[in-house]
Amino acid sequence: MKVYRTKKEIIIEHEGNYYLSSKSDWDACVNRPNLFNTLLNEIKNSKTDASLKQTIETELRAPIGNQEVWASGVTYLRSREARMEESKDAGGGDFYARVYEADRPELFFKAPAYRVVGSGDKVRIRKDSKWNVPEPELTLFICSTGSIEGYTVGNDMSSRDIEGENPLYLPQAKSYDGSTAIGPCLFVAERPIAPNAIISISIHRSGSAVFENQISIDRMKRKHTELVEYLFREVTFPYGTYLMTGTGIVPPDSFTLQSGDVIRISIENIGTLENTVA
Repeated sequence: MKVYRTKKEIIIEHEGNYYLSSKSDWDACVNRPNLFNTLLNEIKNSKTDASLKQTIETELRAPIGNQEVWASGVTYLRSREARMEESKDAGGGDFYARVYEADRPELFFKAPAYRVVGSGDKVRIRKDSKWNVPEPELTLFICSTGSIEGYTVGNDMSSRDIEGENPLYLPQAKSYDGSTAIGPCLFVAERPIAPNAIISISIHRSGSAVFENQISIDRMKRKHTELVEYLFREVTFPYGTYLMTGTGIVPPDSFTLQSGDVIRISIENIGTLENTVA
């Protein structure tokens, strides 16, 4: 089941059919425990409307209301290696090796809702950075009670040179206007997402692919429930929250994004998040 936020409506797609949600407020619609069965009951006696598919195509917005977006880091071995390499001259490489093995995960605030863009919108690279990459990430939606209720595709835009200069610069490398994209929908499943689901990314420049890769989410070292448990220990989320779960795909050190690049990130059963670099 997929839930889309459009300009004026919330649309539910289930088994190839489209339904208009009875909820007009995104937060009220998604921030509910046992969301799959709740939505299933909602559409049980609803009429399908094929025209809603066109509405999704023309009026799609990021699937977020008043939620925050948080992120976790160094959850894949490839991320650990990349961040150790970029930070070694600053003496910070050991930090990432240690957090990869530690009980406590790395968690950080990524963006408030007003800084988040959706599929079809533009992401940005910092003007004071020369080494920028997208980070394709499975992103959890967790309701205010702490249960994982859905999934979406996330792009955690990152300035590797700023973070590599000093690990204390992480907020500047990660959190800025246009640094966070999620979408195209909220995927709500009866069961947790398949552990072997594939995340894939392609980056096109002037119509040609300059980077492509994919990874299975079961390559992730930490469990989703483990990340959520730490996040909710001392923080409350009255509207629910999104949590990016880290990346296992890092372009080579010689690669940096350029204005006009088109980034496509896909996750099985969820869809494709597409953004152009401003």
